[in-house]
Amino acid sequence: MRKTLILGVLVGLLSAASAFAAEPVKIGYLAALTGNDAAYGVAEVQSAQMYVTKRNNEGGVLGRPIELVVYDSKSRPEDAVNAVRRMIESDHVVAIVGSNTSGINIATAALVNEAKVPQIGTATTNPLVTVDPKGNVRPYSFRLTFDDPYQGFLGADFALKDLGAKTAAVIYNVGSDYAHGLREYFINYFEEHGGMVIADESYRPDDVDFRAQLTKIKSRDPDVLFMPGMGKDMALIIKQARELGMSDIAILGGDGYGEFMGEIAGPAIEGCYFILGSGYLTKPSLQPIFQLYRDTYKDEPQEFGNVSLAYDAMDWLCYAIDEAGSTDGTAIAKALENTKDLQLAISPLTIDPKTHNPYKRMGFVLRVNENLTAVFHKEVIPD
Repeated sequence: MRKTLILGVLVGLLSAASAFAAEPVKIGYLAALTGNDAAYGVAEVQSAQMYVTKRNNEGGVLGRPIELVVYDSKSRPEDAVNAVRRMIESDHVVAIVGSNTSGINIATAALVNEAKVPQIGTATTNPLVTVDPKGNVRPYSFRLTFDDPYQGFLGADFALKDLGAKTAAVIYNVGSDYAHGLREYFINYFEEHGGMVIADESYRPDDVDFRAQLTKIKSRDPDVLFMPGMGKDMALIIKQARELGMSDIAILGGDGYGEFMGEIAGPAIEGCYFILGSGYLTKPSLQPIFQLYRDTYKDEPQEFGNVSLAYDAMDWLCYAIDEAGSTDGTAIAKALENTKDLQLAISPLTIDPKTHNPYKRMGFVLRVNENLTAVFHKEVIPD
């Protein structure tokens, strides 16, 4: 019911934006509105549209209103590629924001780079989102959050130093680019700094029963269980792990965390840790965004990380369009690449031109409390 209501509000807002002026600046938004990642995608489109409404009320970009062109990736790379092709060839968008998953943006990278249409991934952490397999930067692909090497470092460093872990187990989705990358970097850093990974279990994308893998992990008795997964998978893993009696093992996840996980995992999720690059619900600089969300949708921002990432990504793109003084894709990409000390809501943003990654991106460790809410635990800024 909630999802239907929100999508109805979005349709109304989109129609109003389309009727605002004859010559809008069209910005594409690629999001999972259906499929496994829909909770994240719906939250991002909500946030992007409220940003557009606010920005249009303030004059838009280059003195023109913004029109948000939204397509559903359906949580599948093949649908995302088709959506991006339509955005470019039929809708003539000047740039694209989204998606929030690495596999989607890796799939669309060749298309946007050939068409010279910049694309900003929100929570896309795999290095191949912005550089090709040879290490060459993709000139029209960008990301807002940290990448997997840094996220893996944060997770392993936290496990070693804060949790005091000497041994670790990993359980990951064998069909996910995101999971493969984060798993690799966590294992490498953990073992290079004195830890030992004593179990490394995989599962398939559509699996919902993880008891066989968790039973093997339980028999090894690791200090920490690391999950480089997405919300639904992680919630089921946590629930089943605790049901199997794995009460003394610390559980740590990455930025695939979603507020809805508490509804699936229940009390089992209390005490679990997650590494995010999108801030936290009580972060002071994010309060205006969350209040705007409440005022717009008459609801709480459940997937607060995606709400804040989408808002900042839209703000960054509009900054780049204004800096470029043009809607030309090459000029916009150059402005994105040259971003330095841009004050966004989550944290300041400087882009490394060689990788199109944020430079020294701030990370946040959250811990789930007794109310099944992830609250601030620790802030990490790289040296």
